[in-house]
Amino acid sequence: MGGNAGLIADLIGVAVFAASGASAGVAKRLDVFGVVFVGVVAALGGGIIRDLLIGAIPPYALTHWPYIVVAVAASLLLFWFHPQFDRLRRTVLVLDAAGLGLFTATGTLLARDAGLPIVGAAIIGMITGIGGGLMRDVLTGEIPIVLRREIYAVASLFGAAVVLTLQFTEVPRAANVTITAVIVFAIRIVSLRRHWSAPTPRVAGPGDATGSEERPARTDPLQPP
Repeated sequence: MGGNAGLIADLIGVAVFAASGASAGVAKRLDVFGVVFVGVVAALGGGIIRDLLIGAIPPYALTHWPYIVVAVAASLLLFWFHPQFDRLRRTVLVLDAAGLGLFTATGTLLARDAGLPIVGAAIIGMITGIGGGLMRDVLTGEIPIVLRREIYAVASLFGAAVVLTLQFTEVPRAANVTITAVIVFAIRIVSLRRHWSAPTPRVAGPGDATGSEERPARTDPLQPP
């Protein structure tokens, strides 16, 4: 995707990830600087990592003012109007799922534009999608989602595969990004609703030779506690 359409898609991703990061900061009761800082890092972190890996130095987001302005503005809006965003955990999850899909799609396409082969582009796309959320979770003292049993990085990697497939079939780039973002968003939300998870090690209990995993009671993460 190029031109204005590409810029708009990127800025939408920046805005939703900034709101996601700011929501996490508000939930941790950070001050306004902390909320904005977490929001900006969440919004720009994945793209900066992507640019460093593909050799686009200095990173695009740091040399084009709309990215930083949109990230700061979205974070401030979330900070000031967070009482209207009740159920902040659900807000973070939904916004994060939207940002994951958009950034995975745009990151994969930019990696292909930089000449990376299919496998490398898929990995870069996944890193672009999960990088901001990973940094957000580290800054707010949470175990990063990507390291938990939830379907997160897998959804991003699948989205990268969708991007590459659609590109091979010559689907227009704007449609490619839109379709991929919707698919990744749907996978992420459905996996949360249905409690899909990646396999985890079995925990051996007393006298249990094979081990058994103690499973906590499942609650819907998209519903308020």
